[in-house]
Amino acid sequence: MTSTQPTRVLIVDDSAVVRTMLAESLAAEDDLEVVGAAADPFIARDLILQHEPHVVTLDLEMPRMDGLTFLRRLMAHHPLPVIVVSSLTRAGSVASVEALRAGAIEVIPKPGGPYTVSQVAERLKTAIRAARAGTFRFDRVAVPADAAPVRPVRRRRLRGVLAIGASTGGTRATEALLTRLPADCPPIVIVQHMPASFTRAYAERLDASCPMRVVEARDGAPLQRGQALVAPGDFHMVVEATGVRLRVSVRQGPPVHHQRPSVDVLFHSLARLRGVPVVACLLTGMGADGADGLLALRTHGAQTLVQDEHSCVVFGMPREAIRRGAAGRVVSLLGMPAAIVEAFETLDVRAPSAAPARA
Repeated sequence: MTSTQPTRVLIVDDSAVVRTMLAESLAAEDDLEVVGAAADPFIARDLILQHEPHVVTLDLEMPRMDGLTFLRRLMAHHPLPVIVVSSLTRAGSVASVEALRAGAIEVIPKPGGPYTVSQVAERLKTAIRAARAGTFRFDRVAVPADAAPVRPVRRRRLRGVLAIGASTGGTRATEALLTRLPADCPPIVIVQHMPASFTRAYAERLDASCPMRVVEARDGAPLQRGQALVAPGDFHMVVEATGVRLRVSVRQGPPVHHQRPSVDVLFHSLARLRGVPVVACLLTGMGADGADGLLALRTHGAQTLVQDEHSCVVFGMPREAIRRGAAGRVVSLLGMPAAIVEAFETLDVRAPSAAPARA
């Protein structure tokens, strides 16, 4: 969708204050054009047909029709990139996670609490530009509901660490992957690009649908078999060895590839460990986050898997990893769980008899 013409943006929000704030922030940019502002989905529907926007920003709590219902109808009949601008309330966080599963490409918090108007405006501009530059498969490949869980071939329990990085489209992809892994799988660490306050709801959503326990990571949490840790929004997550145990450290620091948490930060921390079998997966997403870290992991003997183009919502992150030689295998989302188990079994055969750290 790249073009020299300004990116046409439609703002959908029931708050006149928010509509004005967003419109004024975007109108100051030469490459962005606000073609309309709607107070509810019915007005938005007419403006979409009239102005054919490249990107829509969408509030979820609106009169006459809630934003989530509107998003699902839009994705079914007139799919285009939608950026959710949502409140930081508990209800807003839960609805935002469902919006990502329904096809929204990103969630941005409304001003208030930890986010100023200028911070929200900058995040929104970055997301709109990335959306215009990206190519989206709204007819993304879904994993069949009756797809069988994957079990190890060998009798020994798999050991090591599974690392997953994802962005746009990753909420559904990660859930599809985890639901087919064994409940006693090796420890899992996940970075999903998502703002603060939304990652806890995302972890709870995964915990309700996946066989292993899924929680938002806290600083110092140990890596445990049968558990997945999700990096909290606005914090990087790294894995460190403490004696013979592995723990996560949750910290701030500058964004990497405009992201905090960053997949690269997590992957590079795992590449620094010695004697720990690692399988790393880079899933659907915009940009290049994760490619360098995945290459470092592959260089140090990890098994690296990248989601294929056909099953990605956005092939940006996987494509960049492949271009840099970081992908050990390119696998469909449907084939990813079996590929993960096979990768752990391969590492188990190669692993030394003793390791300095274990999970």
